Amino acid sequence: MDGEPAPLRVAGAVRVAGAVLVGGTSSRMGVDKSTLEVDGIAMGARVAAALVAAGCEPVVAVGGPPSRGERLGLVVVTDRWPGEGPLGAIVTALERAGAEGADAVLVAACDLPWLDAATLEALIEQYRERAATVDVVVARSDRLEPLCAIWACGMADPLRRRFDAGERAVHRALTALVIATVDVDRRSVVNVNTRADLSAAGLQVDPSNG
Repeated sequence: MDGEPAPLRVAGAVRVAGAVLVGGTSSRMGVDKSTLEVDGIAMGARVAAALVAAGCEPVVAVGGPPSRGERLGLVVVTDRWPGEGPLGAIVTALERAGAEGADAVLVAACDLPWLDAATLEALIEQYRERAATVDVVVARSDRLEPLCAIWACGMADPLRRRFDAGERAVHRALTALVIATVDVDRRSVVNVNTRADLSAAGLQVDPSNG
């Protein structure tokens, strides 16, 4: 029926949506990271493709102008708190997906060029197995990677309360939640902030847009 949200794919017993965080200023890169083409593919599109391949549906972009999503082939959800960091964008994603019937949202930053479906599938599987007892499943390399995590949509309210109280750090917001972790290959969650990071990752910037 017109106006109804698209059905969500079932990942086990959990309905999982996906969100690519694209609202950052990319100040250290000098150009928008999400639409910067490396090895011929925009970084945000790389992350979105991994989310789709892992079974997330729908996959949206959160933050930035609508034109950013158009370049990535994604619907852009307006961040309720633009310029306030990723925690507000995560709350925005959870509220949107919960209203559309999802149980959880797999959230990933746009600057993870080596993120792959297998890594995300491991997060989904862990969440599916422990959905009754955990609030969020976070990727862990040599550290926690809270911008690659699957969050229960029910966490929108407690996270928003932390945000309204002045919290802006995602890692500190996690301390009030029940978390589980999945060990992942460090390479899969390497983020890039500068041209030097791209070179270190073995990626080549398309000279026409970089």
